[in-house]
Amino acid sequence: MEDHLGAFCTHTQVTIEGRAGGPLSGLSFAAKDLFDVAGFVTGAGNADFLATHGPAQTTASAVQKLIDAGATLVGKTHTDELAFGLLGRNVHYGTPTNPRAPDRVPGGSSSGSAAAVAGGLVDTALGTDTGGSVRIPSSFCGLYGIRPTHGRIADDGVVALAPSFDTVGCFARDAETLQRVADVLLVKDTARQQPQRLLVATDIFARADAPVRAALEPFVAKLGKLIGASAEQQVCPTDIGEWIEAFRILQAWEAWQADGPWIERTSPRFGPDVTRRFALCKSITKAQRDTKQPIRDAQRARLADLLSHGGVLCLPTAPFPAPKRTIRYAEIDAIRDRILAGTCIAGLSGFPQVNLPVATVDGGPVGLSILGPAGSDRMLLDLAVAFAKA
Repeated sequence: MEDHLGAFCTHTQVTIEGRAGGPLSGLSFAAKDLFDVAGFVTGAGNADFLATHGPAQTTASAVQKLIDAGATLVGKTHTDELAFGLLGRNVHYGTPTNPRAPDRVPGGSSSGSAAAVAGGLVDTALGTDTGGSVRIPSSFCGLYGIRPTHGRIADDGVVALAPSFDTVGCFARDAETLQRVADVLLVKDTARQQPQRLLVATDIFARADAPVRAALEPFVAKLGKLIGASAEQQVCPTDIGEWIEAFRILQAWEAWQADGPWIERTSPRFGPDVTRRFALCKSITKAQRDTKQPIRDAQRARLADLLSHGGVLCLPTAPFPAPKRTIRYAEIDAIRDRILAGTCIAGLSGFPQVNLPVATVDGGPVGLSILGPAGSDRMLLDLAVAFAKA
């Protein structure tokens, strides 16, 4: 396979044939370079991480499940350093090409996985999502992608960033493939739910660029017609900034607990934006962390109430199409703040979210998201398939 997109890691070249006769036989897949594959070093998007770790002893469950189901692993894909980014740029390995908008970033941190799928190099790919790292590349690259209910896909053998937020997700170019792959990865449902009403997140739509709102409007209407009932809903009862700040502090605290000891021990080389983020992480106190946990608890309870009895929340996956590849580091923090207004909802609650690739604005894809209560992953996937066929 010729990687003309810069999506794959050259330091890990691995192919493992899928089991014959499995439900995913004939599909190829890639795994973000956070997933362990036995006998290979997991690089986590950082050259010093690669140099200071040995080969994995076992293969991550998510990777093994796809192989056992018949899919063939064809390589590891690039990620933002230690998965701490949303744009897909990496000072060590470069920026994978966004096949749908080559002048724009692919989105991160699952940048290589999204680029490989969007460019047709593989049928599907594994990524991870902490603050939007499956959802944002899905939107920017025009893909179907799922961030599942927290914990519903096994994450053993995956490099952690913020464990109470980290989820394993996947990408596909069509809804049916996403459903097939996710069905293998997800734990079994006790009962299949049915959507009863669509709630349109007015406060999140208000934060999106006007052309994005206009482009998504007919697809919101299509979803409402498909479900049979819809209503407008303000998701955050106060200022969404309170939720963004809670997410930021809680994630930063956990990221330093996960990666701080290694950073202190090895003084790794990071890009400027990642350096700033880990400096913030180091500065967060437990007292600061403790003041934000009640906000998270209240947010989760509010969302569970809003989505009870078959509710599905609809929101723009990102407030704008992918930024240009020439974006300056000084601009990144403001962009992250705007993105987090939408992505922190599933992040704080642990609820599942699926991106639907529906429109193009100014030459870049934009996605519409459906978000359901905990455990509604297959309901959302069913809805995505029905939406694609309608």
